[in-house]
Amino acid sequence: MGAHLPRVTSMAHIIVVGNEKGGSGKSTTSMHVATALARMGHRVGALDLDLRQRSMGRYVENREAHCARAGLSLPSPVYRELPQIPADQLLNGEHEKDRQLSTAIEAFRTEMDFILIDCPGSYTRLSQMAHSLADTLITPLNDSFVDFDLLARIDPADGRILGPSVYAEMVWAARQARAEAGLKPIDWIVVRNRLGAQQMINKKKVGDALRRLSKRIGFRVAPGFGERVIFRELFPRGLTLLDLKDVGVEKMSLSNVAARQELRDLIGALDLPDVKVAI
Repeated sequence: MGAHLPRVTSMAHIIVVGNEKGGSGKSTTSMHVATALARMGHRVGALDLDLRQRSMGRYVENREAHCARAGLSLPSPVYRELPQIPADQLLNGEHEKDRQLSTAIEAFRTEMDFILIDCPGSYTRLSQMAHSLADTLITPLNDSFVDFDLLARIDPADGRILGPSVYAEMVWAARQARAEAGLKPIDWIVVRNRLGAQQMINKKKVGDALRRLSKRIGFRVAPGFGERVIFRELFPRGLTLLDLKDVGVEKMSLSNVAARQELRDLIGALDLPDVKVAI
């Protein structure tokens, strides 16, 4: 499947959260970034391209249900499903998935300041198309060499980087498609999630390898979220770290305070247009 851009004339800044491995915190990252932007007064649209798991979609639905039960009104992204496109409305040679994604983005384009797209942890046509539309690409990565393989192949004997992975090659193809369409380059940020509290040897090795690779294939590295129980507790109610005081948590634990600071640091590192970190 060749890399090309679906017909989109988006005025909103498109943020894509993606990689090709599950369990890296994509949906947690997506929901926290989207909600943080909404809390800062930005209009945020959200799409979930994982049509089976729908983790981002379920997160938003949990949030809406909790707010309804508790009588709360919390700043939230506007979530929509991909539209169904009748076959007789497709142009000759046009793929249904391309039209679904472009139609969804077009519906958001003048309403929203940001469109956040949560991608599945696998290679799909929708994911490929979304990457080619990204102004900002966030790739959450568990802080280990197991997940480092998502970005590059390494020599197990000496740790040398042998070459980019299939995911890095997909991002390269997306960049090529954008360049051919005359669009600005993707700002690619690799986010290190589940960082351990201690400066372990493996943590340093992963960090050093990421720094070397970032110069080679063109991404920035940002710290993400530590391994914390709070994230598993928030999902069923659709809440984020920024909602805790609004739902009656007056005194937060040191771990929760640290997690909020991690979110502030991440939003700052993304360097999004017209965003001042004040959350």
